[in-house]
Amino acid sequence: MEKKWALILGASSGFGGASAIELAKAGYSIFGVHLDRQATMPQVQQIIKKIEKTGQHAVFFNINAADQIKRNDTLDEIKERFASKDYPHVHVLIHSLAFGTLKPYITKNINEAITPAQMSMTVDVMAHSLVYWTQGLVARNLFAVGGRIFALTSAGSHTVIPNYGAVSAAKAALESHIRQLAVELGNMKVACNSIMAGVTDTPAGRKIPMFDKMLHSAKSKNPHNRLTTPEDVAKAIVSLCHENCGWISGNVIGVDGAEYVVNYIGEKTTNILK
Repeated sequence: MEKKWALILGASSGFGGASAIELAKAGYSIFGVHLDRQATMPQVQQIIKKIEKTGQHAVFFNINAADQIKRNDTLDEIKERFASKDYPHVHVLIHSLAFGTLKPYITKNINEAITPAQMSMTVDVMAHSLVYWTQGLVARNLFAVGGRIFALTSAGSHTVIPNYGAVSAAKAALESHIRQLAVELGNMKVACNSIMAGVTDTPAGRKIPMFDKMLHSAKSKNPHNRLTTPEDVAKAIVSLCHENCGWISGNVIGVDGAEYVVNYIGEKTTNILK
C-alpha cells in the first residue's frame, strides 16, 4: 500500500499542530511547515516527538510559507525525498497559517491605520498562499488522486471583529479559494473544504484584541459549556479524510459544538431543556 503523507502549513501550534498529531495516529506521516524562533522551538520538538511516537515520519521545515523561493525549495525537496520511495504523493494538505496585521482601517491618525503593505501581506499569507502551495504540488505530480485539502477559516470571514478587518478579508478569500479549488481539482477527485472552528484558545487567537471576552462569550453560549479545542477540529479533519467522505467538497464546515447557531448569552443552553 502507498504510504500516506500530509503537508500541514502552520504545523507548530493550534489547529495545525493538533492535526499533525491526529493524522499521525491515523497513519499519516507529516511534512510540517512552520515559522518559529528559538523560544518556541521546544514546542515544535514536542509535536515532532508525538508524531514519531506513533511510528510515523515527521519532516519539518522552519520557513516563511509565503516566500516563493522557500516554497519552491521545500516542494522540490519533498519531490526529491519521494523520488526513491514507494509513496510519492501527498494525500492531505492543511492550510492553518495565522500571521496577519490586526489594525483598524480608519483612524484619526493615519499612521495608526493599516497600510497597503500590511493588508497585502495578511491576505497573501492567510489566503493566497493556499493556491500557490496547491499549484506547486500539482505541477510536480505530488498530490494524490482522491486527496483532501482543508483550510482553517473562522466566523470572522463574514462578521466584524474589532481590528480584524484584514484577517476577515483573508478568511473570506480563503473560503473563495477553496470553492474554486474544489471545482478545478474535481477531475482528480480531490475534496476541498473550509473548516470553521468555534472560538478556540490558541496562540494566534490570543493576539486578537479583547480575545478574553470572546472566549468568555463563546463558552457562555456553547451548548456543551466549553470552548472548542484544537483536538476537536483535528479529529473532524481526520474523519473527513475517510474515503467515504470524498463527496463532501466545496463547503464551509462548522466544527463548534453548535456554538455559532446560538445568538444569545444567558442561561446555559443545556439547562433550558430541564
